[in-house]
Amino acid sequence: MLLIAIGAILRYATSFDVSGVDIDTVGLILMIVGIVAFVIALVYEIAYLGERSRYARYWGRDRYAAGRYDAPPGPEDPTRRY
Repeated sequence: MLLIAIGAILRYATSFDVSGVDIDTVGLILMIVGIVAFVIALVYEIAYLGERSRYARYWGRDRYAAGRYDAPPGPEDPTRRY
């Protein structure tokens, strides 16, 4: 987001000239790089959230089925506290 903001400022809100550098083009490049980076981060975040939700959905069944933990107490268990 910072790159997008800096690029927009350079592209649309500046009027100074630097010899050998086109400030408008630099601003446009920064905005494009910022948008691409934002989209990549968004894709990674969505992929991580999808992976985490699938893991959480089946987590209890997998760990008890593997025999690593005792099964949680059922409703017929007299030691269960409410």
